[in-house]
Amino acid sequence: MKQTLIIANWKMNGSLVSNSKLLTAILKFSNTANTELVICPSYPYLHQVKEYIIGSKIKLGAQNVNENITGAYTGEVSADMLKEFYCRYILVGHSERRALFQESNALIAKKITQTIDAGLTPVLCIGETLAQRENGDVKTVILDQLSYVINEIGLKKFKLVVIAYEPIWAIGTGQTASPEQAQTVHRMIRQYLYGLDPIVSKEASILYGGSVNETNASLLIKQNDIDGFLVGGASLNTESFQAICTLK
Repeated sequence: MKQTLIIANWKMNGSLVSNSKLLTAILKFSNTANTELVICPSYPYLHQVKEYIIGSKIKLGAQNVNENITGAYTGEVSADMLKEFYCRYILVGHSERRALFQESNALIAKKITQTIDAGLTPVLCIGETLAQRENGDVKTVILDQLSYVINEIGLKKFKLVVIAYEPIWAIGTGQTASPEQAQTVHRMIRQYLYGLDPIVSKEASILYGGSVNETNASLLIKQNDIDGFLVGGASLNTESFQAICTLK
C-alpha cells in the first residue's frame, strides 16, 4: 500500500521569521504523521528549510526547475543545483507556471527529463480550467497533458513521476472539486495508465490539489484513487496543515 504523500507548496510566500515559526510547528507533528511530507519553499529559503528538517521525516522540494543542465540562463535554477540542496521533489507544470509564464507541454516534458536525470522526483501538475470543464473537455485536456509527457519521455521514466491533479478553477478560489468529481478524474488517469502498463497504474501516486483544507481533505482522501495532496494556502497555516497531515 502506497504511503500518503502530502506536498506543501508555499508559492511566493514566507520570510525567515515566519518560516522559522511554521517549521518549528510542523516538526512537532511530522514524526507522528503517517504520511510522507514534502515542503516546497521559494528558492531563497531552500537552505533554511533544509537546516530545519535535517533528521526528520520531512523531505525538501522546489517549486520549479529550468529545462537545461547549465548555461547562460540568468535567473534560472537547474535540477543539479537543487540536488545539492538536498531537494528530493520538484513541482513541474503547475497551473500558475502554465498560465502566467506560458509553459507548454513540450517545455514541461523537458523539465521532467532533467529532473529525473538528476535523480529527483518530478511532480507533474495537470488540470482543466472552468471553461474547459463546462464545455465537457476535462478528459481531453487531462489526457493531452498526460500523454504528451509520456510520449516524450517514455514509460520507463514516467513511472518515476508523481502526478498532481489540480483543477485550475479550484486553485486559490476557495472552491474545490467534490470528492466525486476528484475521484472521477483520478480514476480516469489511473485507467489511462492501466491501458499503457498495469504496474505503472498501480504504483502511480496521484495527488489532488485545489483549495485543499482540513475540512475537505478528510473526504477526499477516502476516495480510492486519491493518494495524497498538493496543498497551497492551507500549508501556511499550522493548524490547517497539521489537520491535513494527521488524517486517519
